[in-house]
Order: sequence, then structure tokens, then C-alpha cells
Amino acid sequence: MLKGLYTAWTGMINEMNRMDVITNNLANADTNGYKKEGATAESFESKLAMRIKDSSVPTWRARSLGDINMGVKIGETYTNYTQGSFKVTDNKYDCAIDGNGFFAISFTDKAGNTSVKYTRDGAFTISADGFLRTKDGDYVLNQNGALNGDPAANNYIQLDPNQDFRIDKAGFIYQNDQLVGQLGLVDFADYNFLSKYGENMYDLVDGGQAIAADGSIEQGNIEASNVKVVDEMVTMITIARAYESNQKMIQTFDSMLDKAVNQVGKTQ
Repeated sequence: MLKGLYTAWTGMINEMNRMDVITNNLANADTNGYKKEGATAESFESKLAMRIKDSSVPTWRARSLGDINMGVKIGETYTNYTQGSFKVTDNKYDCAIDGNGFFAISFTDKAGNTSVKYTRDGAFTISADGFLRTKDGDYVLNQNGALNGDPAANNYIQLDPNQDFRIDKAGFIYQNDQLVGQLGLVDFADYNFLSKYGENMYDLVDGGQAIAADGSIEQGNIEASNVKVVDEMVTMITIARAYESNQKMIQTFDSMLDKAVNQVGKTQ
């Protein structure tokens, strides 16, 4: 009887994890370049149940009852890297990637440590001294810095802030019809080596390989989140119902145990 309690409890824990993932997706539905996440579940390994102290069989041999499973356990959380829709902003500093690829930025944390982060968020600005930066003030890297994972200052992109510019689909930046730089665009051989950092940035962990991206740049556009709010809400309702079902199962077992202890097992 108690096995059902554990099965229902593990089901509730799993649904709580799924709900956490869904709510995080909904919270980032308006985050530029955000990639939604999903949760997987695994079953515990089945164990062979044996009937012991059975007087109907020889004492030296326990009777096999078959395999039992103690429920479900939380699996991995995965990222869906499908492309989000484009929002036309007509802002010349905004860039979106059509196809595979990531922008590379020189990210500095609160401790002053600098590293390369990768993102699909192309909402850029330009500083007074002409450096292309993110909304948070981090420097955008050129193609050399993106491919080599080098956040050094010589890989920053600097323009003349007083002149107009255009960016072609390959990421080349022109001012007065003169090539002044190239927006860094990089892809990865295996996305399993990407580790999420914050809302819409990624780290390349040891073993990951950066490769040239085949995506193209769309100036004046921003890639929105790939979260579909309606789909997430439907999934959230399904999760809530599954959680309630497990909860009712625990209540049923609790009622059965109460009767077994206080009524059936009560001495006259």
C-alpha cells in the first residue's frame, strides 16, 4: 500500500519541476533571443520484489512476486534552439540572425572578470566613443573574437558615431561605402556543450567547438523569444491536473491507512 504513496509523491515532485520550467518560459516570453526550455522525466529502475517469511514455501527460498517500480524521477532540462519570430524595429543598431549562429560579446561580471558569452539578442547600441555594445554595456566582438573566443579589446567593433552605417547579410559593416568591421557570428558543432547563463546568454563549456555560422544578418530587426504563450498555458493546465491527480491519490491512501489503523486494526 505504501508504494502508492511514494509513486504519487514522486509524480508531484516531477510536476513541480515541470511547472518551474514552464513559468520561467512565460516570464521570458518577451525577452529578446530567449530559447524556451523543457523538462524530461525518467522512471526509477525496476526492482525485483520477493515474498519473505512465507510458510507455504521452503524457508530457504523466497518467492518472487515480480518487478516493481517506485515512480518517476526528474530527468534533464533541455533547451529548444528553434528560431523565434522577427520584430521589425527599423533601428539601425538592432540585428537579428536568420538561420544558425550566435553573436559573441565580451562580458564583464560584477567581480571584474571578462569572458565571452554568446547570445541571439541583437539589441545593440553605440557608445559616445563609437564602440558597439549591448544594452547592458558589454562590448560586441568582431568575427575574429567570436571564432577564437577572445574577449580582448582589439576585437571590439568601433565605428564613427557621427556617421551613418549599414550592415550586410554577412555581417560586414560599412561607413561611407568603406568596410570598417565585421559583426562576429559563430555557431557550434554540438549545442550540448552550451551552458545557459542568465536569461538569453550562453557559455561554451570545455569540449565545445566553435565553427563558422551559416546564418545571415537582418539589420533593423530583433529576434523575439521562441516561447508560444498559448502552448505554454495549455501545458501548464495539463501539469496542474496531473499534480492534482497525484494529490488525490495520496489523500486516498491516507484515508485507507486511517481506516486500517483506527477501524480494522482496532481491538474490541
